[in-house]
Amino acid sequence: MSDYKITGGTIYPQGIAETSTTQNVPLGTRVRAVDATYGAGEFIYLLGVASTAVGSWVHFNADDWSTALTAANGIGPVAISMSANVASQYGWYQIYGKAVGKALASYADNASVYLTATAGSVDDAVVDGDMVHNAKGASAVGTPSTGLAEFEIQYPYTDDIATND
Repeated sequence: MSDYKITGGTIYPQGIAETSTTQNVPLGTRVRAVDATYGAGEFIYLLGVASTAVGSWVHFNADDWSTALTAANGIGPVAISMSANVASQYGWYQIYGKAVGKALASYADNASVYLTATAGSVDDAVVDGDMVHNAKGASAVGTPSTGLAEFEIQYPYTDDIATND
C-alpha cells in the first residue's frame, strides 16, 4: 500500500508501517516521512486499541497518547493507523498528507468525510455534528484496495457541533 520512509537526521527503531509490543519512541513523537506514491506526510506515535486495522480512523488523547476507534459523536484530534496496532501495542498514525483510510461501501471521490457508527471507518453521508474537519476524499472506496480510500488530511479533528448550533 505505502512505503513511507522517515526523513530528517534522527533514526527511529520502528518503521512507519510497523507495530511493536515494545515502546520504541516517546509517545506523541511526530515525524515526517515520504512515500514514492503518496508524497510527504506527518505521523504521530501512539498507543493502539483493540480491533485497529491498517487504515483505521482513531481519536487520540494527548493526556496519555491513547487511541479509540472513531465513532459517531466523537470529539478530538483524529489520525489514521499505519498498521494493525491493537491494544498494548505501539505504532505510527498519519495526521497530515495524502493518507489511506477505511471507508464505507458507498464512499465517493472528492467527498467530505463524516464519522459513522462503524468503528474506525468514515463515510460521505452527511451527519450533522460528525464532520471530520480538515479531511477530504481523494478517491472513491476501493482505491487503493477493498474497503479503503485515499484522503487528503491536515491535522483532522471532530467536534460534534451541529451546523445549526
